[in-house]
Amino acid sequence: MRKLMLAVGGSLILVAPMSQADVVGLGASVSYWDSDLSGKAATNNDVVDVENDLNLDNDTNANASLYVEHPVPVLPNVRLNYTLVQQSGQGELGADFGDITTVGTGVNVRSELDLEQVDFTFYYEVLDNWVNLDLGVTARDLNGELLIQEQGGANRVNRTEVDAVIPMGYLAARFDLPLTGLSVGAEGNLISYDGDSLHDFNAFGQFEIALVQLRAGYRQMSIDYEDGDDRLDVEIGGPFVSAGVTF
Repeated sequence: MRKLMLAVGGSLILVAPMSQADVVGLGASVSYWDSDLSGKAATNNDVVDVENDLNLDNDTNANASLYVEHPVPVLPNVRLNYTLVQQSGQGELGADFGDITTVGTGVNVRSELDLEQVDFTFYYEVLDNWVNLDLGVTARDLNGELLIQEQGGANRVNRTEVDAVIPMGYLAARFDLPLTGLSVGAEGNLISYDGDSLHDFNAFGQFEIALVQLRAGYRQMSIDYEDGDDRLDVEIGGPFVSAGVTF
């Protein structure tokens, strides 16, 4: 079931003067994110701790982005970002969860968590000099599934799923250190509405030489989202490194 949250804070009204690029600019990057997971998942009134009960460990992280900037007034610049987090583990349920019943004793389970999101961000350059500031909105296509499978016995399976297209506010700031190729910055997406909330922030240091752009920093993503009877309330955070090219 897709649930569209239709609130974006008034701070995202882009009334400041916009700075347009002088020429068309392109950029792309890939990154490695060494993330840890914590939080809970729920189906109906059953709750499981994804870290302590399921022992989920980081297996796969895929992150890539692409952006296009242009000199056309009024029209926003566009950024596309893809994130995939896959974790698996073996743990023990101490209480019933969905179709898996414990009958007063613990049940050994194997679990897999897949979180996939595609961000389409439309933004304007408010400042474009040694201080860079972008403001915009992001449409995030979020798909998440937690599969818990009983080991032995009836071999029962339970799935907790969220599937939504969510509008979020977007903000990015970068401060260039003159004549060094070095800069520091931060960027993020955020929304909170009717008990659901999502945020995705990162802070970084960057070194740029010729067309190559290298970054290192810390990223934290929080998802507290309900879709029907299913709910994910998890945090994913850790350091990242990325390499990209700009034209």
